[in-house]
Amino acid sequence: MSRLGLASPPPAAAGYPERRGLLLRVLPPSVYAGRAMVLMERSARVYRRAWLIIISGFFEPLFYLLSFGTGLGALVGGVAGPHGQPLSYAQYIAPALLASSAMNGALNDSMMNVFYKLKYAKLYDGMLSTSLAPMDVALGEMSWALTRGGLYAGAFVVVMLGMRLILSPWALLLVPAALLIGFGFSAIGMAVTTYVRSWQDIEVVTLLVLPMFLFSGTFYGLDAYPAWLRLVVQCLPLHHGVAVMRALTYGDIGAGLLLHLGYFVGMAGFGLWLTTRRLGTLLMT
Repeated sequence: MSRLGLASPPPAAAGYPERRGLLLRVLPPSVYAGRAMVLMERSARVYRRAWLIIISGFFEPLFYLLSFGTGLGALVGGVAGPHGQPLSYAQYIAPALLASSAMNGALNDSMMNVFYKLKYAKLYDGMLSTSLAPMDVALGEMSWALTRGGLYAGAFVVVMLGMRLILSPWALLLVPAALLIGFGFSAIGMAVTTYVRSWQDIEVVTLLVLPMFLFSGTFYGLDAYPAWLRLVVQCLPLHHGVAVMRALTYGDIGAGLLLHLGYFVGMAGFGLWLTTRRLGTLLMT
């Protein structure tokens, strides 16, 4: 090549960014490149002009609390706490609604938004042709969902404090607990989304989430169920989230709390692994 007066082609090295996308398609993809914050920055820029969408997510649990806690609470009266202490109905359902808010916010972000980006916008195809890896995409989307969830949880805890619904200093851990619950649900939700084929499939998932919201001890205790149904409910993830929030709100701290928290650690780990695997299979093979 040099004898003909032509420059030799540059080697395929890391110093030539124009070749990186092609190399990432040819070489076996890495699992994690440490650039999940890029997706966080993109989401923040997108929602900068749609801040009303973010704020609106806070009002759903607040309306439930005001309507059920005040209206229905006047009919229900007092409720017995974990150690027999008297609680108002609003004090009883407020931590459960906080857990439900963490679940709903995480699933909405990790399913509907991700499904559109994956199937229609083809956003992740372009991202994974760069130096980003599947786990970067998974962690970036989940982190944004947790950011929104953290804002909702923090605002809701302030409302609970203003309404005198918090009975223990352990409530300082309500927001971190809500983030863990949201992480578990967002990881599983994003993993499920990689199998979704149409919007109708997401509606089926929504249909399954609704009874979990209603029957996981959100509005009444599990002792209202027959024994067999009680066992089924105790396997549902939202039941564990409600148990965590009530334990922290009332100061009912014990070994059982670690089991509930471990449930979500396992959910998050499995969902993150499956999401990463599925994104690599769908978009990089």
